[in-house]
Amino acid sequence: MERWVKTLRDELLDRTLIWNEAHLRHALQAYEQHYNQHRTHRSLAAAAPLRARLQPLGPDRIGRLAVLRRDRLGGVLHEYRHAA
Repeated sequence: MERWVKTLRDELLDRTLIWNEAHLRHALQAYEQHYNQHRTHRSLAAAAPLRARLQPLGPDRIGRLAVLRRDRLGGVLHEYRHAA
């Protein structure tokens, strides 16, 4: 739990000005979704807890790789995915 709280502070709370309780709840909900569905975790071999582990790309697909970025919480959090 201490590690999660430190990560939450480092990645969100130290970079965000929280206006009120409603804003805090919204930010925490968005961060929780980001943490469980998009953020990589070292102990899970760079996978997210609620997302299937991606298969490595072959050398033939790396040359034409397109990546899309989605900003969350006004650009504090960034989520990346492969473009189709």
